[in-house]
Amino acid sequence: MGNLNDMAWVILCAILVMMMQAGFACLESGLVRAKNSINVAIKNLVDFCVSSIMFWAVGFGMMFGATAAGWIGTTEFFTAATGDSWTVAFFFF
Repeated sequence: MGNLNDMAWVILCAILVMMMQAGFACLESGLVRAKNSINVAIKNLVDFCVSSIMFWAVGFGMMFGATAAGWIGTTEFFTAATGDSWTVAFFFF
């Protein structure tokens, strides 16, 4: 049961981190003129989408893959969602 609680906590934290993106969008929208607020919101959404795709493609493998000489990961690039549930929850975070 502890593993399930750990995964639930990691997923909850991931949701909170993703909600921070909405907070940043609100903050930045408040700092620009009203006519530019939609552009700021779209910029934040595109930044989140592009960075998520790049992390999936390259970043997760470099950070958590099997290492070459202990520095850079050489596996786990383009991580598939068919892995064990802990890896998927960890990637989601």
